[in-house]
Amino acid sequence: MSTFNVPTREDVSENNQTIFDHLNKSLGFVPNLYATYAHSDTALENYLNFSNAKTSLSIKEKEVVSLAVSEVNACVYCLSAHTAIGKMNGFTDEQILELRAGQASFDPKLDALAQLAKNITENRGNTEEAVLENFFKAGYTKGNLIDTISLVGDKTITNYIHKTTQVPVDFPVAQPLETVAV
Repeated sequence: MSTFNVPTREDVSENNQTIFDHLNKSLGFVPNLYATYAHSDTALENYLNFSNAKTSLSIKEKEVVSLAVSEVNACVYCLSAHTAIGKMNGFTDEQILELRAGQASFDPKLDALAQLAKNITENRGNTEEAVLENFFKAGYTKGNLIDTISLVGDKTITNYIHKTTQVPVDFPVAQPLETVAV
């Protein structure tokens, strides 16, 4: 595979330079995957607008989906980033490992969400009826379902960008799930 460079501020369009400045101010750095989006004059802004749009899912629920989807898609970059973000949002190391496996024994509602996110991703949207019924029985709505599917798509895009470009991971690297006890 050819090496994909991570563009610097000087390498990107003026619009993306403004976004880089904002990311540096808010995060303290521009994550390599975000910078990779900036190879396009429009993709980074479009992605951030979609990713940061209003949703019925809480921040923790969004991390549940992100971890389950990124595990199915075997994206080390997103697993690493969302492990760090998950910890910042109160999940323990053990809980993060469970979420990556598509389960959450510590919370029945999050368990239904993790199972759904994993199932949707594995089956490319052909969700199993029992998984869907479990999601609704846990208290989620049809609106939550649509927001979850949207987030699965959002995360799949980032997973595919990293898997295609293989830009360096600039977060503590998450270990493969099979090498850690769940």
